[in-house]
Formats: sequence, structure tokens, C-alpha cells
Amino acid sequence: MLEITLLHYLTLSALIFTIAVFGIFLNRKNVIIILMSIELMLLSVEVNFVAFSAYLNDIAGQVFTMFILTVAAAESAIGLAILVIFFRSKGTIIVEDVSTLKG
Repeated sequence: MLEITLLHYLTLSALIFTIAVFGIFLNRKNVIIILMSIELMLLSVEVNFVAFSAYLNDIAGQVFTMFILTVAAAESAIGLAILVIFFRSKGTIIVEDVSTLKG
């Protein structure tokens, strides 16, 4: 029987974080891809928190993960709302055009 250890969770987290970093650096034109990559980074951190929480028999990591999920959901909603408004006014969501915002 194969047992899933802490090393397996840390490897999964490192793999997810690496995919997110590549998502940011390889695609710098689409803002939605960049936001999704940031969410993947947060997910990898949450996997670490839950894995160490289970490994140390402490619930603090799992509680902190719930707070991170709440903030990430609010951040995604606000970010997508800003992108929708930007798309309606400019007609594009290319990263280079976002630098023209003033305010």
C-alpha cells in the first residue's frame, strides 16, 4: 500500500508553483492568464499550509488557508470586474494597454 507523505504534498506544491511562474513569464500579454497564474501560486501555498497542518497535527494552517481562500476569491472578483470595465472602455485587455490607465 502506497502512503502519501509530506514529501508528496511538497512536490505537488512545488510543481504547481513552477507552472504558475512559467505562466507569468511566458505569457505577458494576457492579463487573465497572469491573474490565473497568481491564483495558482496562492493554491500552492495553501497546499503547503494544509500539508504541514496535517503533518504537525495543528489546525492553524487549515484555518489560515480558509482566510487565504476568502481573500483570493474577493481579489479575483474585483480583478475581473476591473478587467471587464477596462475592456468596455478600451476594447482590449493586453498588458501594454493597461499602463495607459490614469487615476
